Amino acid sequence: MSLLLVGMSHRTASLELRERFATEDLRPVLSKLVASPEIDEAVLLSTCNRVELMVWTREVDAARLRLRSCFERELGSDGLQLRAGDLDASLYELVDGAAVRHVLRVACAIDSMVVGEPQILGQVKDAYRAALACGACGPILGRLYSCAFATAKRVRNETRLAERPVSVARVAVDLARQIFESLEDKAALLVGAGDMIELALESLRRHGLGTVRVANRTPARAAALATRFGASAHGLEELPELLARSDLVLTCIGGDRPLLTATLVREALRERGHRPLFAIDIGVPRNIDAAADQLDNVYLYDLDDLAALAESNARERQREIEQAESIVQAEQQRFEGWLLALAAVPTIRALRARAEEIRRTELERGLSGVVLDAKANAAVEALTRGIVNKLLHAPLSRLREELEGEAGLAHLEAARSLFGLDDPSAPGPLERQSAQARSDEDPEASG
Repeated sequence: MSLLLVGMSHRTASLELRERFATEDLRPVLSKLVASPEIDEAVLLSTCNRVELMVWTREVDAARLRLRSCFERELGSDGLQLRAGDLDASLYELVDGAAVRHVLRVACAIDSMVVGEPQILGQVKDAYRAALACGACGPILGRLYSCAFATAKRVRNETRLAERPVSVARVAVDLARQIFESLEDKAALLVGAGDMIELALESLRRHGLGTVRVANRTPARAAALATRFGASAHGLEELPELLARSDLVLTCIGGDRPLLTATLVREALRERGHRPLFAIDIGVPRNIDAAADQLDNVYLYDLDDLAALAESNARERQREIEQAESIVQAEQQRFEGWLLALAAVPTIRALRARAEEIRRTELERGLSGVVLDAKANAAVEALTRGIVNKLLHAPLSRLREELEGEAGLAHLEAARSLFGLDDPSAPGPLERQSAQARSDEDPEASG
């Protein structure tokens, strides 16, 4: 059995490609995956910056093909054909330890575009809950994601990454502050009412932005958010008028096509006398038509454009990142030790069973024709059991100790080989099963 992760992120795929694979309803994909014979458990993480499938599988090669097929046929939503090699160049595959480390780093926001951003942990938890709800997440991935959450908590408590958390929304606000000398006399339009918009609104208000308007599909959600921050709330039908009255537009709202078309932006520019309009689109799929960037006096930024600012933040946090990586390594080893110990249970049981079978066989052979009273029989039983237990104590104790080290799997395989646990001709349970099979086929074979 192995862990396998196949995915794409901001490090390997463009925003244009990522947004084609963004998935809101995870359940159909997960249910179909765990219904396949090669996959026992699955979790799907789909965010602005990554789409990743993590599975527990008994057949790595078959599962790899299944996950790639999932990206090609089930996750892509726009029906457009990919250019040859686009998907292969963007997908990465991680197995066992590398997959574990990746999940932990993602949950801790070490692998995020903006290192230390707090949203990713909530998104990973949502992905885990969705997998649990549809029965796709079992004991192995359940333990892995519990470990990821514990690791993220340690990183938050033991490093400075969490002291001044930075989100993509706040990087967007930093960009707005660079664009405008002052925000006090500017008007902003925020489209959406989710966590990203809330963070941006909080940061914009803190930096003195004058007028703020919030537009959303559900007016009640826009109103709830606007009330908290002294903004005005609007429906999406008001976008043409709102756009014409805004100096800064920040969008993050769900949808399968751009909400702000190039035509709509062109009309807004005309209404505002062609004064500059700065737009920051952090939606996936994108909320603003990329063609709007070709219009004079329109300055459009998307998630990929924020990468340079994010990289600068990452350099400033390098010391904290190194400390966080040490925590990840320690927690990874802890999880892998648990996984290896889980794998060792059948070996330990098989070794004890083989030793017990040999003891019983030899005792029956040695006492054949000998009549012992109950007391003597009990003494012989206790004596032989004691010998077996003492002989097994040292190797089993050493095996359990070695499982916690890097060479644990090698010791496990060596134990199975040395004691012949996979050899059907070796004495013990396998021999008895073979003899029983022969007896069933030929009644005279046992006589």
